[in-house]
Amino acid sequence: MNPESLTLSEAPAGAGALLASTARRKARGDISLLQLLGQGVGLFGLLAGSYVFFSHFVVQAVRIEGASMWPTLRESDYCLVNHLAYFLRSPQRSDVVVLRDPTDGSHAVKRVIGTAGDTVVLRDGAVYVNGERLAEPYLERGTRTYPFATWEQVLRCGPSQYFVLGDNRFYSNDSRDYGLVSRRAILGLVLH
Repeated sequence: MNPESLTLSEAPAGAGALLASTARRKARGDISLLQLLGQGVGLFGLLAGSYVFFSHFVVQAVRIEGASMWPTLRESDYCLVNHLAYFLRSPQRSDVVVLRDPTDGSHAVKRVIGTAGDTVVLRDGAVYVNGERLAEPYLERGTRTYPFATWEQVLRCGPSQYFVLGDNRFYSNDSRDYGLVSRRAILGLVLH
């Protein structure tokens, strides 16, 4: 006999209270301990997955190593990297970005100086973009920018190419050395 089909008069003694209790739980939507445990595991999985997704694909905390962006960013500073920013817009001049270093594939933090179509000239310790001397208030006063191995360096950014420099010009490996950076190499916008 199916216990759910029993009426109270047909049920064995004491079973009436049990059937009534079971019927009340089903009517209220009560869940068993096993169901509750399953929901907890599911919630934990959702939270862990959300953390991994957001920390790797949306906003990530990074620790600065090296002095190439001093004084803007100092060794051991922490900052946030917005990985979604460049799905909404292209990198712009003066953005501080995390990129994949073309020389060794490591991550580096640099400032965008030239964007697609720009001509960047390094001459006499100054940076010129499209013929205009670039104002760089983020640099320490008196900082000069010289190209490596020549007196003058001229680079024209093609489509999806960027010229990047570190703010600490004397201690930065950047576009003066490895040339223009492709858009694919730029991983995110630094929020500082």
